[in-house]
Amino acid sequence: MAILVTGGCGYTGTRLTQALLARTSQPVIVVDAGWFGNYLTPHPRLSVRALDIRRMDTVDLRGVDTIFHLAGIANDPAVELNRVVSWEVNVLATMELVDRAARQGVRQFIFPSSGAVYGVRSEARVTEDLDLMPISDYNKTKMVAERVILSYGDRLTTTILRPATVCGFSPRMRLDLTVNLLTMQALTTGTVTVFGGGQVRPHIHIDDLVDLYLFAFEHRLPGVYNAAFENLTVLEIAECVAAKIPAQISIRADDADPRSYRLCSDRLRETGFEPRKNVGVAIGELASAFRNGALVDRPAWHTVQWMKQHNLGMTTA
Repeated sequence: MAILVTGGCGYTGTRLTQALLARTSQPVIVVDAGWFGNYLTPHPRLSVRALDIRRMDTVDLRGVDTIFHLAGIANDPAVELNRVVSWEVNVLATMELVDRAARQGVRQFIFPSSGAVYGVRSEARVTEDLDLMPISDYNKTKMVAERVILSYGDRLTTTILRPATVCGFSPRMRLDLTVNLLTMQALTTGTVTVFGGGQVRPHIHIDDLVDLYLFAFEHRLPGVYNAAFENLTVLEIAECVAAKIPAQISIRADDADPRSYRLCSDRLRETGFEPRKNVGVAIGELASAFRNGALVDRPAWHTVQWMKQHNLGMTTA
């Protein structure tokens, strides 16, 4: 049976699709709107459909074993560009997809929510048992989508992952994520600019997140799991960057993002999953990719600016 990856041309989706082709023998179907391009290498078991996920009713799910539903409008500023469209894409399209999946015999539905659904918390251990208190529309869409998906848990295996901020190299980069952004600043300007610096940000290496997707798939892992293995302040991340790439750190108090939260992933570790990499490894890999020409600063790697420039995500269904 086939594996379907929505958003399979995205930052994590590209790496997940590559891993599925390398580590399974099943056909892989990618559905992606193509807003940021397609960097997947053609493969005899890969088919790619350029399609808005609000039009997923044209995709036959019979014969699909597992859906990795990564497609969506990601991050707070992107969602704020058009809240109506964001709710259509992140919630209504998800609801329609999981409902069709349940009716057409899909066995597992794996969904990346966000570690930020907990809101700004003072608890030392932010676990899956805490109430969700999302403070942005983006994280509200994630919370509602979670609840919709979990309501189908009696008909197929539903896996909700709440990843931390992802870092590391992908053929389809994102340079609006903390580690990637600060590393690129150091590589191109020799200066790392930190706004505030005391805010805590949980992180996960992109390779570990891809491994986790495969782990959840192989073990038919049900339930909700935080996915974060390093809770670092923004200043600590900047210091880690400067330790590996010669750069000055500039600290600015203005425009500091007040969000600060840390995630506890003990529940995930109890399943037997363990990470292999960390923020320091991601910085080193990004630096190597930059020096060998694989990593460049392209306009499409900056989500919000690219969406504004090309009027993406502005049209309602």
